[in-house]
Amino acid sequence: MKRLAGVLVAAALASGAAAQVPYGPADIPAPGLSVCPDGLCHPEALNGVFEALSEAQAGPGHAPVHILQIGDSHTAGDRITGKLRAALQGRFGDGGRGVLPPGIPYAGYSPTGVEVTTEGWIATLAPLVGNTGYVRAGVGLTGVQAITVQPGGSLTVRSDRPSPAPLRIGLCGEGPGRLQVTADGEIWTVDLVDGACTTLIAKSDHRQMVLEAMDGVVSLDDLRLTLSRPGVELSNLGVVGATLRDLASRDQAVVARELAAWQPALIVLAFGTNEGFDDRLDPKDYEALLRGQITRLRRLAPEASLMILGAPDALRNGVINGCSADGGRSPPPSLALVRDVQHRVSADMGVAFWDWHGRMGGDCSADRLATRGEPLMLRDRVHFSSAGADWIGGMLHADLMTAYEAWAARRRGGE
Repeated sequence: MKRLAGVLVAAALASGAAAQVPYGPADIPAPGLSVCPDGLCHPEALNGVFEALSEAQAGPGHAPVHILQIGDSHTAGDRITGKLRAALQGRFGDGGRGVLPPGIPYAGYSPTGVEVTTEGWIATLAPLVGNTGYVRAGVGLTGVQAITVQPGGSLTVRSDRPSPAPLRIGLCGEGPGRLQVTADGEIWTVDLVDGACTTLIAKSDHRQMVLEAMDGVVSLDDLRLTLSRPGVELSNLGVVGATLRDLASRDQAVVARELAAWQPALIVLAFGTNEGFDDRLDPKDYEALLRGQITRLRRLAPEASLMILGAPDALRNGVINGCSADGGRSPPPSLALVRDVQHRVSADMGVAFWDWHGRMGGDCSADRLATRGEPLMLRDRVHFSSAGADWIGGMLHADLMTAYEAWAARRRGGE
């Protein structure tokens, strides 16, 4: 048989047939030089979430470790966060999908791990605040202004795989209308009076959940899917075009209610790209804004660790003598100012800081990543391709795990 196989291969080569080569991923860049050791400054600020991860890894008796990332389109797209979610759940266990906007906030919305469909169900995304800074009454951390549904309107969320443990469904919102919640064979009636959060605990695992308006009008702020087991759940609450001012504009009462219900172990702030394209950005104003939001989150979620993802490299078109290969693109000047403020404030306020810009290769890396044989960034030199999102999300995970292992080694040494 071996001799016959050799004859067949030789015949194929002699006839000019192309030999099949197994697919292998293209070489990817090594992590870039960072201003932080192993990409992460002030890892001691993550001791709280590291402790929670260690307990989740230890076994039963612990709730999922909730990681909440709030940011712009990099977060909204859920490709980078999706990679981080999968990697963390692969190590520490699947604790659930996390918080989702209560509907489809924009065309093309495609969260990883779940499919969201609606019928007669309207989600209104709050307008971006720009430099006005006014508060959006009734708007929580998802950025969805309201869900107004007529009787019979429905929202369906279907997981791409059966949940490995009984499902817990969290809802925050206001009546006066009621919702019927169906998770496969189980049915609940929910009445959110005077603004409240409630959790429905299923008796078994489920793959599909349907919300249906029974009567009146219901304003729903968010939907949370978590599991009754240890592990990690990661919520990505991003709005395309958002800046830190949009976070500042969220209704304080709604945000306080959500954070009290969600109990995040880690809050990740992933803003900065859109501020970087603002040529009128005042670094002093931006620093005051960032300090104010860190203080606010610490007041509303005192048990949570905090981490800033430093603004990544991004390029503007239409410049002369730019750093890109064609000379027509360069980072906007304000982007470096944003990054400097984020780095300094994190050091001063004891917040972890991940050097996204350095790890992706520094200035003009967006151009180099976009012009590779297998592009890791899109042509806009701002957003990552699917392969690039996997790459950079994997790098963030690796840097976090390096810090986690160092923390675990120190703790073992002190025991």
